[in-house]
Amino acid sequence: MGVGVFWLLGLPLPFLLGPLAACLLAALAGMHMQDTGRLGVGMRSILGVAVGASITPELLGRLPEMALSVALLPLFVVLIGTLGYLFFRRYCGYDPATAYYCAMPGGFQDMVLFGQEAGANVRTLALVHATRVAIIVSVAPFLITGLWGVPLTNAPGAPAAEIQGDQLALMVFAGLAGWGIAKRVGLFGASILGPLILAGILSMTGFLTTRPPAEAIIAAQFFIGLGIGAQYAGVTFYELRRDVLAGAKFMMFLAALTLIFAEGVARAGLAPSLEAFLAFAPGGQAEMVVLTLVAGADLAFVVTHHLARIVLVILGAPIIARLMREHD
Repeated sequence: MGVGVFWLLGLPLPFLLGPLAACLLAALAGMHMQDTGRLGVGMRSILGVAVGASITPELLGRLPEMALSVALLPLFVVLIGTLGYLFFRRYCGYDPATAYYCAMPGGFQDMVLFGQEAGANVRTLALVHATRVAIIVSVAPFLITGLWGVPLTNAPGAPAAEIQGDQLALMVFAGLAGWGIAKRVGLFGASILGPLILAGILSMTGFLTTRPPAEAIIAAQFFIGLGIGAQYAGVTFYELRRDVLAGAKFMMFLAALTLIFAEGVARAGLAPSLEAFLAFAPGGQAEMVVLTLVAGADLAFVVTHHLARIVLVILGAPIIARLMREHD
């Protein structure tokens, strides 16, 4: 229904934003919903393959020119984490662990998992991060069309009928095997990073020469939209007023900081302004891959920055959280 309404109204990204909006409204109406489970997680492997297929020898040659903008990410993460912690701790009254993991711009599942281990309020973490991702995914398309004039009508890939069978088989293999191996070794974001790494190897060696078909990317959009919207299932008025509103207020600060850094990168000539915005927008990996694909932006540049941000947060979050709890 959400897809149909967005399609009829001519709104951007109907297969992503339509399900998100419909599930959010259903949650607010008190309907019972489950998330998309392993199927939804597995759909993210499609996006991992799409990114991996973009890793080529030419990309490796471009890494030095990305180094300066990537070097800004530690400062970006520290500012978000420090000011966000103060906001959630002092203004919202959250306990130290919950405040810290609400502030960290990491992956949804990773922050909830780390927060749970640190004794944070898991429900609050889920609502705050779901709000962060939902607002970014919902607002970014309108910014992209309004500020940059990009219509977001680019096909996310070639039709499946135009892709050779051996290429489709390699992509399926990269997605399933990469996910399985990454999960077995305990890699964070296994459903995306495992397929990304394996598809990247196949691309670098010349075996994989194309991205997943448009139908697969659209399916991934649909399940990502469902997954974000379903996080609000069972939300109460108290949680709306306390946690969802807090997440929305925090996003105003994140938006301002993102635009400042993106403008600085663009003015320094390190990247076009659209790529700079997509690279620093603190959304989830999967969501930003989708937006980059449909915007026709430089996927390699954007994903390099998001991977660097996630790695920084994953490695630093437990250490800094422990120090904050000791000195709070």
